[in-house]
Parts: sequence; structure tokens; C-alpha cells
Amino acid sequence: MSAILPNPFYYLDNFQRVLEWIAQRYSDLLASEERAFIDGFGALPRASRALLVRMVLRKGELFRASKLRYEEIGCPDQAALPLIEQAWLVPDPVISLDEVFGLLKKAEIAAAFGLNPQAQALRKQELLETLRHEFSEARPFSAWQAQAGEGVGEGVYQVAITAWCERLRLMFFGNLHQGWSEFVLADLGIHRYEQVAFSSASRGFSCRQDVDDYLHLQRCRERFDQGDPLDDILPDIPAAPFENAWLEVRRNKLLFRLAQQYERCLEFHSALAIYRRCTYPGSRLREIRVLERCAEIAQAYGLARTAWHAPESEAEQQALQRVLPRLRRKIGAAAALPEERHAAGLPAVPAIERIDLVLPYPTCVAAQADTVEQLVCAHYSRAQAPMLYVENTLINSLFGLLCWQAIFAPLPGAFFHPFHHGPADLHRPDFHQRRAGLFAQCLAQLDSGQYRQTILDNFHAKQDMRSPFVFWGMLDEALLKLALDCLPAAHLRKCFERILRDIRANRSGLPDLIQFWPEEKRYRMLEVKGPGDRLQDNQVRWLDYCAAHGMPVAVCYVRWSGEAA
Repeated sequence: MSAILPNPFYYLDNFQRVLEWIAQRYSDLLASEERAFIDGFGALPRASRALLVRMVLRKGELFRASKLRYEEIGCPDQAALPLIEQAWLVPDPVISLDEVFGLLKKAEIAAAFGLNPQAQALRKQELLETLRHEFSEARPFSAWQAQAGEGVGEGVYQVAITAWCERLRLMFFGNLHQGWSEFVLADLGIHRYEQVAFSSASRGFSCRQDVDDYLHLQRCRERFDQGDPLDDILPDIPAAPFENAWLEVRRNKLLFRLAQQYERCLEFHSALAIYRRCTYPGSRLREIRVLERCAEIAQAYGLARTAWHAPESEAEQQALQRVLPRLRRKIGAAAALPEERHAAGLPAVPAIERIDLVLPYPTCVAAQADTVEQLVCAHYSRAQAPMLYVENTLINSLFGLLCWQAIFAPLPGAFFHPFHHGPADLHRPDFHQRRAGLFAQCLAQLDSGQYRQTILDNFHAKQDMRSPFVFWGMLDEALLKLALDCLPAAHLRKCFERILRDIRANRSGLPDLIQFWPEEKRYRMLEVKGPGDRLQDNQVRWLDYCAAHGMPVAVCYVRWSGEAA
């Protein structure tokens, strides 16, 4: 990367930028040792600062000196001395056998421990298990070298400030899925970000406890992902709700995942206990289904009826349409109550057109590489009526381009660093409400006719800027103009309103294909299902919505020629 960027210390400058940013905006959230680190970092020699940042940017905390060779830094051992004086770097750290195996190659391990040829034939993990009982205690790396006679013959360093740097990264980005590479990608022009004006008071965290809570939940989540016992993780997740609404969502999401895993393990009592105190979307429906599996039909039916009167989402309402009739039959209810009749199967929307298409089975290698959607697209596409495989990308992109100014409005708490892909509150329940007036102005252009120019203007002005809605890779001006010619403004409004209703759920599930008839200024959307495939729930919801609002939509069921119908 340094060969591409003219400044070989680009990574150091970026790190320094983060430190200055945090010192300006988060000074009150820092512990004394963290402030001392930020204040003292700039006073060290540049080579020492660069070496530390190089290690911070890499995975892990332990590094062999031979792996720290950077032209712009020079001798790593010389650069490490000021870092050791500050206790930010530990020379010759005490490490376990597992960590030794993480540092050394298999051949080095064999030489270090004097393994016989039979042992050398084992895999590295098998070697570790063989030696573990004999070398159970941690020791300095130099002692491991002594164990090996001539040894590996080099030093090892341990970064002692990894936790601080992780905290600083979290405070800067407001999350841990973004990292230092964001700076480089922006410098190279690979990623472009909308530059939203925000005050020095705009911050991702308002108090130190919020940062502590985020990091604690992150550790619990990592333990879950690593397969730690659920009974060990659950007591460490705070039982009391967080006052911070954003952290409370993260807490409930983690609880929901634990409950799902308990359910998969058939530990229904534990799963129910969590679902009942969890507010993450879908928890109530899972509770109903677990009650049903436990033969607690009366409880399940009562909870399902309560949910039917006040569903938390379209997804829950859709699922209840299947669950309620089944529970009624099990409980032996005489007849459906009036409010349940829709759930019993009465039609609510016009029937979706069904197309049965027989295609020759792809025999050549090129055709086999195509998806069934691509094959149907090629089958129906005509010069005068092109069909395109767009799935969720086109409607979302049109929405994102029309509503760009509303999405990237500089509201408090929505943006607090220069690398936002979208507003931080995008998936929070009040996202639309906080911007209702702005979105109303954007959608009003669909009535005035101004929307077409706004979409095209934003397409040119915002080209390749990161957006949670715009798929630049599939867009070009010709496609935009074709879509704007053929998609009625009233239909776009209905689609955009549904996206705004539940952004997390409704950005996906749109039909796979769209066909345009430019001369007639009309279109149709096609959902494709190959042999053995079926409609997903979110696809059904979009199809029903489109049909209910008069949008031309159909489902194409494909089978191969010669296959039984």
C-alpha cells in the first residue's frame, strides 16, 4: 500500500488524526492513562510511533522481531526502545505454549523441541496436544528459546495497549466493524463518503459507561460466536435494561441469539425464560412456537391472539396467519373469532399471477454458470422490451437517490465521524419520524414531477459515495432514464413508503427481474423460482403489497424440459 500512497507514513498520520479527534471530542470519557497515552504519543521518535501503529493495525498482540521489517521504520529493535520505556511494548513477554505455536512455524517447533521424525509427521494441532501436558506453564519467550538449545534466535514483542486502541477505535467510529483501513480506502478514492456537517459536540457515546457496556457486550458476543457454554455467557449479560436505547437493542439482540441456540439444543425452559424478557423483534413469535413445541397450547394460543391484535411488524402478522389456525385446531376452538378470520385464510389481496416456464436444462459450461434468474432474464428479454436482473438494487437505488438529502441530514447523533456509510440511527424505530418533514419533501417531488431531475442530479453529484441504499455497481444513466420513463411515480411512492415503514425488513424481498416496454412506458416485475425453490416470507409480503397497489408483478416457476410436472 505504501507503494501506492506517496507518504510512507500514511498509517501513522491516520492514527494521529484519530487521537487528535478523540482528544478534542471525548476528553471527558478518557481515563488518566488513556489521556497520558494520547498526550505522550506525539513526543516519541517517528520510527517508534510508526512501529507501534504497524503492530496495532495487525492481528494479535505478539510479534516476532523478524516480522516487523518496514523500510520506512528501519531496525525494529531500535524503534522499540522508547515504546518499552513507556511500557506500551513488552519485550520477551511471558507466553503460553499455545502462543508459542501461534508464533512459530511447524518446522521451527520441531527443531525447538527436538521432535523425532515420527512426531514431526503430526499436524501442528496434534503436536500441540502432544506437548501440552509437559509444558503447561507459561514462561518468557527467552525461556522457550533456552528449552530449544539454539532456539529461534530472535526476540518477541507484546503490544500492551491493544485494549486502549480498541476503545479509541470504538469511540471514533461508534462501532467495531469499521477499522483503520477506512482511511486508506478513502485516501485511495476507493470509498467516497458524504461529508455531513456536524458540530464538535456530535459524539457516538455520551459517557464512559456506554463505552464500557458496548465492549462488555462485544466480549459476550465473541464468546458466543466461539462456542462457549451458554450457561457461562448468560449470567454475564446484564439483566437490567440499559438506559442507552442503542445499547439496549444490542443487549436484546444478543439475548435473542442465545435463546435461539437454547431452542436448537432443545432446552426449551431456558429459551422461554429469555424470550419472555427479550424485546428484540421476533422474540414473541419464537415464544409462541416454543410454547407450542412444549404442548402448552392454551398459553401459545392466548399469546398469539394478543399478538394478532397488536402485531409488532408485518413479518409477525404474516407468521400469525399460519400459527393461529393451527393453534385453534389443536385447542379445539369451535370457530374462528371475527378478528381471526383473515388468519384463517380469507384472501386479503388480489391473486398473484403465476407463470409456469419450461426451459431446456443448461448443458454447456457457460450456461451452467448462470443462475436460473439469469436464464429467465435471457429468455424474456427483447430489444424492444429489455428485462434486467435487479432484485433489490433498482428500487432501493431510486429511493436512495431521491431521498439523499433526507438520509444524510445532519441530525444530532446521526453522524459523528467522516466515514459514515449512512446515518448511525438508520435502523432505530424513530429514524423516519426524526426526518418526517424532510422525507415528505422528497416524496412530494413524485407529485410535482421534480423527482426525475433530483434523481439524475444526485446520480451525477454523488457518484460512488457510500450509501445504505444506492447500488452504484449496477447503475448507469441509461438504466435510470429507462426506469424513470416506465415506472409510474405513484408506484415509486408506494415502494418508497413501504421501505420507510421498516427499513431493515423492507430493503430486501423485492422481485428478481424487471422488464420495461419503453414505447408503451410500462413495466412488470418477475420473481423467479427454480425447481424445488419456494417463496420466502419477505418476498410474499412484497408481492402481496405490489398486487394490492396495482403494480404488475408475477411469479415465474421454472422447471427443466423432460422433468416431471
